[in-house]
Amino acid sequence: MTTRAEIIVKGVVQGVGFRWYVRRTAMRHDLTGYVKNLPDGNVYCEVEGDESMINAFISELKAGPPLSHVTEAIVNKLPGFIGYKNFEITF
Repeated sequence: MTTRAEIIVKGVVQGVGFRWYVRRTAMRHDLTGYVKNLPDGNVYCEVEGDESMINAFISELKAGPPLSHVTEAIVNKLPGFIGYKNFEITF
């Protein structure tokens, strides 16, 4: 089932290659959307794709790359679809 979700990742997630990790992970799971740093030090991402792939993606985000330390991942399902064509890092 195709779905759309937003994820806010908290912890040590900026300055450690986290957005690049998110992009690689999303692409491996055939997800589309984007990721960006938030001014409060967290990372925000929005994804569209198969629900099971999104769940696997979220599990990997909670682990993060080696220099990160994820303390929390807040997930909200979103209504409708944007129709993203790929997965981007935005600024």
